[in-house]
Amino acid sequence: MEGFLLQASFYLAAAVLIVPLCVRFGLGSVLGYLAAGILMGPVLGVAGTETKDLQHFAEFGVVLMLFLIGLELDPKALWAMRHRLLGLGGLQVLGTTALVALILELLGLSWAQSITLGLIMSLSSTAIVLQSLSEKNLMATLGGRSSFTVLLAQDIAVVPMLALIPLLAVDKAGVRATAYEGSQLIEDSAAEPLLSLMQTLPGWAVTLATLAIIGAIIGAGHFLTRPVFRFVNASKLPEMSTFISLLTVMAIAFLMMLVGLSPALGTFVAGVVLANSEFRHQLEADIKPFKGILMGLFFMTVGMGIDLSVLASQPFTILGLTMGLMLIKAAVLLALSFGFKIKGKDRWLFSLGLAQAGEFGFLVAAFGVQQTILDDDIGHLTMMVISLSMLFTPALFILQTRIAAYLAARNPDNRPADTIDHGGDVIIAGIGRFGQVVQRVAALSNISTVVLDGDIRALDRLRNFGVRGFFGDPAKPELLHAAGIDTARILVVAVDDPQAALKIVTIARAARADLHIIARAHDRIHVYELYKGGANDIILETFDASLRAGRFMLENMGFSEYEAANFSKAFYAMDRSALRELAELWVPGQPIHLNKAYIEHSRVLEEKLKMALLEAKTVDHARAAPADAKPSPTPETTQELISEQISAPINKTTIEVDASPLGEAKLKPQARAAKVK
Repeated sequence: MEGFLLQASFYLAAAVLIVPLCVRFGLGSVLGYLAAGILMGPVLGVAGTETKDLQHFAEFGVVLMLFLIGLELDPKALWAMRHRLLGLGGLQVLGTTALVALILELLGLSWAQSITLGLIMSLSSTAIVLQSLSEKNLMATLGGRSSFTVLLAQDIAVVPMLALIPLLAVDKAGVRATAYEGSQLIEDSAAEPLLSLMQTLPGWAVTLATLAIIGAIIGAGHFLTRPVFRFVNASKLPEMSTFISLLTVMAIAFLMMLVGLSPALGTFVAGVVLANSEFRHQLEADIKPFKGILMGLFFMTVGMGIDLSVLASQPFTILGLTMGLMLIKAAVLLALSFGFKIKGKDRWLFSLGLAQAGEFGFLVAAFGVQQTILDDDIGHLTMMVISLSMLFTPALFILQTRIAAYLAARNPDNRPADTIDHGGDVIIAGIGRFGQVVQRVAALSNISTVVLDGDIRALDRLRNFGVRGFFGDPAKPELLHAAGIDTARILVVAVDDPQAALKIVTIARAARADLHIIARAHDRIHVYELYKGGANDIILETFDASLRAGRFMLENMGFSEYEAANFSKAFYAMDRSALRELAELWVPGQPIHLNKAYIEHSRVLEEKLKMALLEAKTVDHARAAPADAKPSPTPETTQELISEQISAPINKTTIEVDASPLGEAKLKPQARAAKVK
């Protein structure tokens, strides 16, 4: 027991120390886990013989991940993927296998070894790729969806691969191979009799059993989940919900392994079946923590499995083979991206993201050694190449990010900016969720606008609704001048990227001192930056929604509607005034926690805010007193009480508050142009 606790403490400590550092430096959590594993295994030698067994256990994280992905997919969406699944995924497996096999045969390997290694190297890492796509919010992109389609096709292809490899063996043992034969997940005493029975069945019986199990999984998902989950939830024990969620996934994984299929594929199908279930969100909430822990553990075991002594003995050979493999896979994927019309940054995401070997390659390589196709030296070399390619994958995602940024700087989709053939009183830079509302208000008010955006897809969607916009980067001075910044009355900066917004504000203010600029701010630091850059009205994008949520919270905690609304207005006014004062103390480039004057003044303002809100609440309660005792307060009298608590205003700025209690943040530098009437 003590040894287990000590070993577990080492694993947890390595993850806690290294993973947050890698995330902080923009390297991603996957590289952090791999680095922690390398530190634990090859460097310090803390990891022992338990690594292999631990990896088998951690592989269950991949199963959980595919189940969660299935929960996010509607069956109709999966059916719509069928052409890409067979076309894009199938061609990737066949193309990579053929190219790798041809090169290896030219290097002197036998045709059986070449084909086996080609099959192994055609697989990519489901765990690393999907984790990286999720972290970077790229799953919804065309490149992300295409990558997922190929990974799913590879999972399906593992089964025919394991059926084909014995046919390539010189010495055929005649024993049917299963996808997870030999796995520690099914080597317990209860599972062995069932596995032995399945292996002795004739081929037609195995096929019928496979179809029956898949049909049972789909049928149970449709007809049994609701009554079973209702029965379990009736116990009113929260842990029972977790138990039934894990039982669902584990039972499906075991049944799929029993018939020689990938458990990840089986749980993915089950997740798709349950995607429309009323219990989908509960399943996701119960399973996600286990998935995260097991996936992290799996990545650590991959790092531990890298034998630095083997790498040191043949460094150029191993690194050369690894880089060669990744170049071959990237070339095949790049060629397919042209055929399937994957363009721009999605093309590079698809090509670089899948350019590694995968965790299922360990299984297929071990099976190739077992079937005497690969000797021990080739098997060890293959596993080293697989491990290194997985280790290099986070670096490929970083490279893809740089390429995407470069392409974006040169106009997305390599399309030249549109020719702007009309002007307007208002220029709207950015037509996302924020900009769309501004544009609708202007259109309903018969105000002429010029809409600019660098996302052609967003503009195409809006054009379907009759909104005319122009493609181009609003941060380019020439585009702003073409849009009429010299004659426009107002510029609304509504882009999502904080740095782009600051650049647009700076360029516009330099072009015209009298232009009224309304800018969207991402957070308070961004407010300060935009203020220094020259914006007139600065809207803190989440402030209004958060304030409304706070007002509803007060109403449901017993405050009257009047009290909650007045309290919200008081908080709004005080917070905006504090923001104005803190903007004067903010130092560009200096972290807030190192700015002592800022921190001290923010604490003083927080205490004043508490006093002002308490005073405002006291006045509001006086409204319930008899009429002859004291007149009822008005919003104006409440505002006066708040103003008394606010320190003397700075000469350079004044704050202007909307009449409604839910107004936006507005910083009004008096030295700038007057408000346009």
